[in-house]
Amino acid sequence: MLAPCLLRRAVLTVPLVFVVALLLTEPVRSDQEAGTAIPAESRPCVDCHAFEFMQRALQDLKKTAYNLDTRTETLLLQVEKRNLCDCVTANLLN
Repeated sequence: MLAPCLLRRAVLTVPLVFVVALLLTEPVRSDQEAGTAIPAESRPCVDCHAFEFMQRALQDLKKTAYNLDTRTETLLLQVEKRNLCDCVTANLLN
């Protein structure tokens, strides 16, 4: 006798809980559809951070290129100096 009473209560309570849940949840507005992108005005400045990162990367690349250029010039001067020394030594021996 207790089981039919519990079953009747469950049959009435479950739909009531669903109706209350539906009433308490906020409906999705047409301008705020699920899965749409957040406008740039209301989100953090991701583009600004990306731009700053790219600027730093570009500065690092410029610095590396300058260092490589300087190192290349130094090595070329050393090779030219070595070739001149070899020529002078060879001319003195002849």
